Amino acid sequence: MTSPIPSGNVALLIDADNASADHFDPVLTVLAELGTVNIRRAYGNWSKPALKGWARQAVTQAIETQQQFDLTKGKNATDMKMTIDAMDLMASGRVTGFGLMSSDSDFTPLVTRIRQQGIPVYGFGSDKTPVAFRSACTRFIDVVALTSTRQEPVEEEVGTEEDDTDVDGTGVAPDLVKLLIDAYNAVKRDDQGFARPSEVGQLAGNRSSFDTRNYGFKRLSDLVRSIKNFKVESRDGQTWIKRVH
Repeated sequence: MTSPIPSGNVALLIDADNASADHFDPVLTVLAELGTVNIRRAYGNWSKPALKGWARQAVTQAIETQQQFDLTKGKNATDMKMTIDAMDLMASGRVTGFGLMSSDSDFTPLVTRIRQQGIPVYGFGSDKTPVAFRSACTRFIDVVALTSTRQEPVEEEVGTEEDDTDVDGTGVAPDLVKLLIDAYNAVKRDDQGFARPSEVGQLAGNRSSFDTRNYGFKRLSDLVRSIKNFKVESRDGQTWIKRVH
């Protein structure tokens, strides 16, 4: 059974000085999880040659360009304008989800405030984005990892355990493994010890800005296959995961 298409009204605010136009399309794809991106605004000093990529995207992707001059050296008027617009949109009650393209930790208080209103915020930035901003977001996604996300397997054999579940797992961060183990231990499991990946992923996401796409995978089950602590099994067209050690 397919999942219902989200019907939310999403606002995407882009810090053009701190985000690449090359990542715009993948970001839109991710935000489809929240609904339709009806509000698209990019902020920056459009007299700068560095923003030519965003200027081209604005023409083809219906992005509103918000001009902010560099009034004072070392001060960023773009951040202030983005924050004001986000608060206005939140207060309007029309927006049900936000996307922020930036690697700037100055937006951390803004994200925290929006989430206090019960509105999800997806952050999109580089791997150098400060942890404070990453953790504040409902989901934070590394845009470089997103654009190189591995393809899903073509088919899974029903009723079998995949050979690649025994991959050593070298390179998988210990804190990620611990997060997944803790989430697995906390969710409901069947009499064979298997749990649904969606429930494990939801609990992991509640505890941090965890997203499988940051690790180059489209689905949690694909990520789990690369970790020796788990195995994956498919039954009746559904995927299940189990901790093995």
